[in-house]
Amino acid sequence: MRVWGDPRELHLEGVLDVRSTADVRLALHDALDHGDGDLILNLTHVPALDTTGLGLIVGAHRRAGRRERRLVLIGVNPDVRRILVLTRLHRILTLRQPTAA
Repeated sequence: MRVWGDPRELHLEGVLDVRSTADVRLALHDALDHGDGDLILNLTHVPALDTTGLGLIVGAHRRAGRRERRLVLIGVNPDVRRILVLTRLHRILTLRQPTAA
């Protein structure tokens, strides 16, 4: 899993699973603790995730709320979106389409 960005927008590349969540968690916590406003989590290059990845996103959503921020997911592919719908997480998470550069 590759993670890059800043406290306003993080980009992930690779499968978000039990092997990658530790590094992603550190990056998310750092971005949430040192930024303000919405934190954009760009998932354009995340083809899949498992329950550990889901838990990480929910935890980041809660942490953002405690810091009066909002976690916004963009670039969610159909497979990941289907998982979010099946788990009903699409109801509590903010999902947006990426904006054109």
